[in-house]
Parts: sequence; C-alpha cells; structure tokens
Amino acid sequence: MSNIKIGWSEVELMPKGRKVNLAGQFYERISDEVESTLTVTALVLDSGDDCAIFCGCDLVSTSYQFLQTVRGFLKDRSDIPAEKVMVSAIHTHTAPQYARRSDTASCIKNNLTSLNVLRQILPNAKYEELVKYEGNDLFGGEEAHSYMAEQVAIAVKKAWDSRSEGCYATGFGRAAVGLCRRVCYDDGSAKMWGDTNMANFDELEAGNDSGIELMFTFTPDHKLTGVIANVSCPAQVLEHRNFISSDYWGKVKENLRARFGEEIFLLGLCAPAGDQCPRDLVRWVEPESPINDPNIVRENVLPRKADPSMFDLKGCKLIGKRIANEIFYAFDEIDEYFTDVPLQHKVCKLPLPLRRVTIEEYEKAVAAIRDFEKQNGEKPINYVDNARLHVHAGAIARYNVQQEVNTVDIEVHFIRFGQLAFATNPYELFLNYGNQIRARSRAEQTFLIQLSCGAYGYLPTKKAEGGSHYSAYVSSGSVGHVAGDMLVRKTLQEINDMWE
Repeated sequence: MSNIKIGWSEVELMPKGRKVNLAGQFYERISDEVESTLTVTALVLDSGDDCAIFCGCDLVSTSYQFLQTVRGFLKDRSDIPAEKVMVSAIHTHTAPQYARRSDTASCIKNNLTSLNVLRQILPNAKYEELVKYEGNDLFGGEEAHSYMAEQVAIAVKKAWDSRSEGCYATGFGRAAVGLCRRVCYDDGSAKMWGDTNMANFDELEAGNDSGIELMFTFTPDHKLTGVIANVSCPAQVLEHRNFISSDYWGKVKENLRARFGEEIFLLGLCAPAGDQCPRDLVRWVEPESPINDPNIVRENVLPRKADPSMFDLKGCKLIGKRIANEIFYAFDEIDEYFTDVPLQHKVCKLPLPLRRVTIEEYEKAVAAIRDFEKQNGEKPINYVDNARLHVHAGAIARYNVQQEVNTVDIEVHFIRFGQLAFATNPYELFLNYGNQIRARSRAEQTFLIQLSCGAYGYLPTKKAEGGSHYSAYVSSGSVGHVAGDMLVRKTLQEINDMWE
C-alpha cells in the first residue's frame, strides 16, 4: 500500500477573447491571437505527515505579491496548508503583463522604481507608461493580477481534492535546449546576444546543461497520470512574437497527449537558466521575419546548417519534440515504482544582501540621463532609449533604496521526496549556481526551480558582473554574486541535512 497521495489539475489562466499587452520586452505588443493556451498546472504530493503543492504557470514571472494573493484565495480552505504552495513561471514572453509582476531590488519601498526615477529626472519628456488598462478591454493590471491568482488557487483546490493513492517513478533525459546567451570579448566585456562573428570574440561566458530531471506519477496499477520535467532553459523561443503562447512547453504537452491521451498532466519547471536561451550564438540562424530588438541585429550573416530559427514556431516545435522524445525514452525504461517513501518539506525565509550601487556608478547614471535630456529635448522616447534609460534609472533607484534597505528577504522551499530533492529560488539564477548545487547534493536527482515564489530579477555570477551588460547590470536584479554563494550554501545545507 502506498503512503503517497497524488493530485493533479490544469486550469486556464486568462479569460478567452481578451487583448493583452505581452510581457517580457521593452515595448508594446498588444494581441488577442492565441497560438497556444496559457494554463497553470498544479501537483499535490501528500504523505499524510507532510505535503508539497507545486503550481507551474505559463507566465514570464510570478512575484511574491502574486503568491500572497494566491494564498489569500485559499483562506476558505483550512484543510489546505497554504504555506506549502509554490508558484513558479516557465518564463514565456508571450503571456500577459499584470500588476505587481516583479519584486526586483526591493524598489517597491517608497515606490522607488526606475519608471518614477525617469519621471523625476525627465519631467518634460514624452515618457508614459506603455499601456493603460483601466477603461478599455485590455486584460492586465490589477484585474489580471487578481484573476490569474484566483485561477491558480482554483487549480490548487482541484488538485488537492483529486488526491488519491498512487506511486511514482524517476527518469532522466538529455536534450539540447538551453545554450549560453552571454558572449565574452577580448577586452573583458560581455554582452547578452553578443555577435560571435568577429575577431574580438573570446568565448561564451558559461556552458549549458542538457540534462532533464524527470518524475512520472501513476495510479496504483501503474497507469500514467502525469510528468514533471526540469529543464535549464526559459520558455522564450517565441519571445518577440505578437501572439499568446505557452512556448515550447505547450509543444511538449501536445506530444505527450498525442501518445498518452488528453488526460495526462505536465508540470514544466525551469531550472537555473538566467544566462541561457534556446539559441546557438555560434551557429547563428536568423529569425524568419524581423524582430524588434536592437541587441539581435547581425551584419553579414552567413548561412549555417544548424537548427531552424529559434525565434519561430518551427524551432519551438523542434524543442518540444526533443524534450518529449526524451520523456518517451525514459518512460519506456521504467522498471521500478515507488510507493512508501519519506516526504519532508521545509519553508525558509532567507535574507540576502542587497547588491549596492557605488557613488561613481550613481553619478554616471545621473549624468547619462542628463546627457540624454540635453541631446533629445522633448522628443518621444523610443524603444531603444527606453531600454537604455531604464538601466541607468534602475541604478539610481537602487542607490536610493540602499540608503534604507540592507537585505532582500526571499522565500525558499526544500523538499525531500524519496531519493529526489526539490529546491526553489525566486531569481533568474545563472546556470553555474545550479551546477554547484546539483554536483554536491546528496540526492539521487535534484530538481531546481527558478522564478518560484517571487520575481527578484537576475542573479549573475561574479564573472558576469565583471563583464556587465543586461542580466548582469546592478539594475537587472536585486542581489549579486555574494548572495548567489549564500543561496548555494543554504540550499546544499538544507538538502543534505534531509539525507543525514
């Protein structure tokens, strides 16, 4: 007899027929075209003594404020331990913007955001929030925050109520999905999406992780009910496109249901991948149609025999097939099912040191915005200016915040389930931190879930901070490599203590 009860559910995240402003870029992308449905998948693992409740959302991020709203919608269910609920994002850039989507850098205190900094320093500039939600048919803002949080809570309730005796099996796959997206040059600088077709190209800043941690759930008679897959790559093949999509995870789900039936659930979890992307920057293949991103402009592009464009649906479908094929292979190799296993779930608050801006960095940021004002007067601020100005304004905001704030308090979860470990973090965590954890974890398999229970921005390595550029700027996240080391140590301590 199994001591484990398993419950699954899947709920659509947004209402049908509504236009949205798609999140994840620095410009408006208004659309009501649905390429694939956005959902939240909830999984409950319950031993009777403890439980874990996973919620994977087809969103770019899920803030701690969003998590708290979800838990608020669970107050009517005293039987559900809301503190054991984890909400994570696959990091698709083709899902709705919503209010309070980011917790980045503790700038929420005193409303010290980069947008407000720009308004203070450039009061006469034609700079407005990109989109207004009140009084029109756009699904976003507070309406979207509340609606989608309630949908997540509904998924939790359905999964909890569907718990039944079951068993599970483990598996492992390997597929080329994530690749490093930061390019290093011979002067020590780095650039996200940097061009490698030049003599000054030195190396890609980090490696990649092709491993896929897998877990399968079953009924007591070994009928498959669902799959957990942990991949070190954000779901952003289609990140510049103007439609609503669950990106490559939607394609994985389609492949699984084509083989196993429509009732099969899939929980896609993004492992540490803050410096990863689905594209090969060495064997560069151009987008099928132009994209609005000045960082992804290539001169004299050479034709390559390589993957199809990983900016488009053909590439997205290929990744979905690669992951699904590995799941099929691992499923066919299952020869052991687990029932009576330990389940331990620890929730911790972890204070991490705020990454600070120096006086020199602050003064340079102020000067850069002032110079922009002198050169541009009252001209409208375009997409390129918007992205660049937010980098400087974010540094100014951080400088002001750090006068009052020393630490960022995050929520992290550590779970032992049989011989598997699960650990969460609320960052776009650079790959090497995940490698350090997995290499020293005592668990047979270690599932690492980034962008979970918060959205505090990128967490770069020391090397990346030295190279700078987007994802390593101080304004790109709330903490730096010192906090990254602390997070690794804490995660290893908590996981390995469960194996003593």
